[in-house]
Amino acid sequence: MKLSIVIPAHNEQQNIVRCLDELHSVVWEQNLIPHEIIVVNDNSSDETESVVQSYMRQHDQVRLVTRPAPGGFGRAIRTGLDAVTGDVVVICMADLSDSPADVVACYRKICDGYDCVFGSRFIEGSSVENYPRVKLVVNRFVNTCIRLLFRTKFNDLTNAFKAYRTSVLQDCGPYKSSHFNITLELSLSALIRNYRIAQIPISWQGRTWGSSNLRLREMGRRYLCTVLMFFFQRILIRDDVMAEQMASQQRRRERLGTDASPLYRLDDALAAVNEELAADRTVSAAVVTAAEPAAGTI
Repeated sequence: MKLSIVIPAHNEQQNIVRCLDELHSVVWEQNLIPHEIIVVNDNSSDETESVVQSYMRQHDQVRLVTRPAPGGFGRAIRTGLDAVTGDVVVICMADLSDSPADVVACYRKICDGYDCVFGSRFIEGSSVENYPRVKLVVNRFVNTCIRLLFRTKFNDLTNAFKAYRTSVLQDCGPYKSSHFNITLELSLSALIRNYRIAQIPISWQGRTWGSSNLRLREMGRRYLCTVLMFFFQRILIRDDVMAEQMASQQRRRERLGTDASPLYRLDDALAAVNEELAADRTVSAAVVTAAEPAAGTI
């Protein structure tokens, strides 16, 4: 499967070359994964665009998409997703906060059969460096609330570093978020549709140059609106999701009935027998109950 790496970049001239070099080294030179890297120049005012253009002359796998105003992290991600040609999409930051080795780990998990892979900085095996204390406290509070609200084990849903099958993104889209809340829109839209999702530990470190564009107060309202939207959407689409799952199971039963191995057909037959026995026990219990006099009667 072909891997598409989407990198939103706003004023990242000091980071982008090193980011691309490390990705190329780990993804291609060490693992020979067929891939493309899509850098989305998000209305940068520095030399990000010219730096990437120069890099592209020696690296065919790198593509540049330039966004005009208005900018925004979510708009950049949406533009990058529209440009992918691969089967697996990984969203990676240009500031070197995400490890290229984790990109490969996510890709391998998708190849194992998962639909999505969520990177977590807060499970066993993960590592975090230079995370501002205030943002860390806010992150843990917000993600705990989301985890409880959606009754899920995933504990870092606001993190942008995730991998998706392209078909999943197409099924869940189109996306609307223009800012950092797109990280929640992407993950929650897949979560409420019951896709097969894996969570893996990742390494994360604070940026080495420049400043973060995330503003906590500004994003609080957007995160809240996104969470509430998907909480109610989960209720609205529940019947549709169940209908799709039942149709999928029916197709599987039909397929097993025609070309499955005898072992699989035997399993289905045993399941049917067990269902009939359970029904017989229910009927027998009902008959016995009906035959007994009710309490207080003669």
